[in-house]
Amino acid sequence: MNLMLRLMALATLLLVGGCASLSNSERARAANIAVQARSTVVECDQADRCAQESPLRALAGRAFSESAPGQPRHYATILDEGEEALVARLNLLRSATRSIDLQTYIFDKDDSARLVLDELLAASRRGVKVRLLIDQLSAISDLQILGALSSAHQNFELRVYNPAFGKARLNYFDYAGSVLCCFRRFNQRMHNKLLVIDDAIGVVGGRNYQDDYYDWDAEYNFRDRDVLVAGPEARTMAANFEAFWLAPRSVPAERLNDVGRILLDSGPPQMPPADYRRPERVQRVIAEATDTAWITRSFVDTALPVASVRYVADLPRKHRRENPEHPRNGQHVTEPQLDRLIAEAQSEVLLQTPYLVLSKPARKLFADLRQQPDPPRVLVSTNSLAATDNPIVYALSYKYKRRNMRELGFNIFEFKPFPLDAPVDYRNLMSDPIAGDYPEGRRGSMLGGSAAGSNARPPGSGGGSTRSADAGEGTGAGPVVETPTARSNPRTGSAYQNARERRRASGSEVERDLLRTETRPSFLGSRAVNRPLPVTRSGARMGLHAKSLVVDRRIGVIGTHNFDPRSENYNTEGAVIIDDPVFAKRLADSILRDIDPQNSWTVAPRSKPPVLSGLNYSMGKASEALPILDFWPWRYATDYEFQPGPDCPEPLPRQHPDFRSCYTAVGDFPEVNVGPKLLLVRMLTAFGAGLVPIL
Repeated sequence: MNLMLRLMALATLLLVGGCASLSNSERARAANIAVQARSTVVECDQADRCAQESPLRALAGRAFSESAPGQPRHYATILDEGEEALVARLNLLRSATRSIDLQTYIFDKDDSARLVLDELLAASRRGVKVRLLIDQLSAISDLQILGALSSAHQNFELRVYNPAFGKARLNYFDYAGSVLCCFRRFNQRMHNKLLVIDDAIGVVGGRNYQDDYYDWDAEYNFRDRDVLVAGPEARTMAANFEAFWLAPRSVPAERLNDVGRILLDSGPPQMPPADYRRPERVQRVIAEATDTAWITRSFVDTALPVASVRYVADLPRKHRRENPEHPRNGQHVTEPQLDRLIAEAQSEVLLQTPYLVLSKPARKLFADLRQQPDPPRVLVSTNSLAATDNPIVYALSYKYKRRNMRELGFNIFEFKPFPLDAPVDYRNLMSDPIAGDYPEGRRGSMLGGSAAGSNARPPGSGGGSTRSADAGEGTGAGPVVETPTARSNPRTGSAYQNARERRRASGSEVERDLLRTETRPSFLGSRAVNRPLPVTRSGARMGLHAKSLVVDRRIGVIGTHNFDPRSENYNTEGAVIIDDPVFAKRLADSILRDIDPQNSWTVAPRSKPPVLSGLNYSMGKASEALPILDFWPWRYATDYEFQPGPDCPEPLPRQHPDFRSCYTAVGDFPEVNVGPKLLLVRMLTAFGAGLVPIL
């Protein structure tokens, strides 16, 4: 009966949208129109395709020259700051001599995306082979742009991954049809983000191609991270890209129904002219991308020589329902590799994920770690409700805080929406820059480090140490963990307070709806549930989007995997795994900076009430386990703000006996202008458990 209902609904939807479908002959004619319109003019006849001299490209050459059979040599640079990550990409695109392969989940048409798109087209005109692979659900849906790109140049190819109903742009009938007829397939997305230049140097990480990943959005930006790897492992990245490019689900844009209809009806459209919202910012990053001294100082001087580098990525057939006798079938690659690293941890797991929603296998993995005689401590950096781009996902994280902390031993730090020490160029975020309180002319002066690299430390934030949270729940001090907190304690100074107050007073440049699509399931795609919640002050806020892992300060991982059920079961993912203690320490310092009290709240158990504390805990635990209604309002844990002072010079772990003397509870949803939204959050914690595999 269920199958019959689905077939009837699908037939109705196909009748409604059937007029938009192309026949095979029409699709072939549309493709031929695009191919015939492509320019064959190559503007450069030099062997290097008039590539721009690039210290990064030279770094790749050095890595290959220093490599030997069985002994590859690599250089790795962490890209922490958003705008710098854009500059690095532009420089690499201009340095290409043979090929550019770009794979991404989101590709917008705003300033940063258009800038990259124009660079790709310019490279193709130089004679470089350019291949752009985008996921259909969250990438370009402008039919004029897609039609223009499909017919732009013989060296430029665009394919769209997993297009529902063979279209680039979906309407409400398409969304409804995806739920009724092909829910699993529609939700299986290509979440990989990969850029490979000449099979020699690659960039992997969380960033898509949209302003808010490069600190260019006026209201909301992502704190994200990439890693740039130069050396032979780039060939592995290229091979994985090739597998996706040749997959049946990767469809040339000109063969899509709606793009093909444009080509048939009116021929190849012209590319709309670039209309940059902030042209001065575009010119700045172009100038930096062509400044070899700036590139050397920012990326090459900070690059680390590393020997053991692996790029692990799922393959396209991960989407298929595998044979029960061979559940992985060689296609499901990323998650097993990451699980193995965590399972073998001896002393510490440092995990950063924007969406702390655990699958059953993940819970078992951490529960097994917890049962070891000397369990490793687990520190988790994730979003607060005020910072997250997806309140639905946070609601599930909120529901299971007690389990994550008490049973799995997590020490959780929730990212603030207005961090004071994020690796960001605050000039991009504020109409009234805070640089006046600090030295002028420095990229992220007090807060983001110098222009010498995205890993530069802010003044006074040297390698202090503090006692970290023990894996157990007791009140002991726990083992020592290094954190990048300042012994000189700039938090107590007037500059810190002035910066904080000026950020509170700063307003947004524009007001516009925000639709974040990284985690959007097909049936929850409305603006109301997918945009950040209102907060108590104005200004451009930030949300965590980095996906990183450090194990035992020895192995570092940067990639696209969110460590959540969606990454495990639906999306294809990729990650760079580097077994090198120096690299791991640098990545750990970056994550620890994010969990510093200037940037994150500490999640800790509430103070026990004087009476009936045991009953309250038992009722909360029982309510949490209910599959239908989680009714108990008093949660096990809440957020705490560090209060520096003479008796509290440094942050403390939540298990420290003096924790509550140095920290003040700020509530479950600090800085959220909750209002009626509180009802939404409580409803989701009450009824949302069944959404975990999808979210």
